[in-house]
Amino acid sequence: MDPLSNPAPLASKLRNTLVRYHSIGDSEWRVAKKTKDATVWRKPSEEFSGYLYKAQGVVEDVTNRIVDHIRPGPYRLDWDSLMTSMDILETFEENCCVMRYTTAGQLWNIIAPREFVDFSYTTSYEDGLLTCGISLDYGDVTPNFVRGFNHPCGWFCVPLKDSPGHSLLTGYIQTELRGMLPQSAVDTAMSSTLANFYSDLKKALKA
Repeated sequence: MDPLSNPAPLASKLRNTLVRYHSIGDSEWRVAKKTKDATVWRKPSEEFSGYLYKAQGVVEDVTNRIVDHIRPGPYRLDWDSLMTSMDILETFEENCCVMRYTTAGQLWNIIAPREFVDFSYTTSYEDGLLTCGISLDYGDVTPNFVRGFNHPCGWFCVPLKDSPGHSLLTGYIQTELRGMLPQSAVDTAMSSTLANFYSDLKKALKA
């Protein structure tokens, strides 16, 4: 795919898709994993043959600081144990970029390291923020990596009305890891990764 000449239509479509996911009723979700930090649900994805995951937990910090740790930038590599490299390939505005990142092998390397090239967009949502992304077919794959594909994903972060120093963080993730993988291994990895994401993020914010 050519570099994006005008990212606005993609950004707008991505935001609308995430807002639609955010309005899906509770009855459509099935609990996949529950920890002290987060609950993870899943439902069949409309985009591919895997699952759309929803993760939610309360994080003790203000919205802007939490989102700064999640979106592409200097913080993310420091604390996200799954991410092994990240490069911003193009920046359109302060809130809009294309990034390439790699992830570590998982489940005793049953899932080999992966590479993704994502369009990332951060925008306001209610009293908080939404940071969202989608993979692009862009550039050559780095040797020794499998190129994965993120269907529309994103994180809603809004302050708790009764406790402004805490935020409700809700994520929607649907990652097509690609390559020859048993679906059960993928499902186990996704639920655990999302739960660990919250505990790692909380530690980073307190550091």
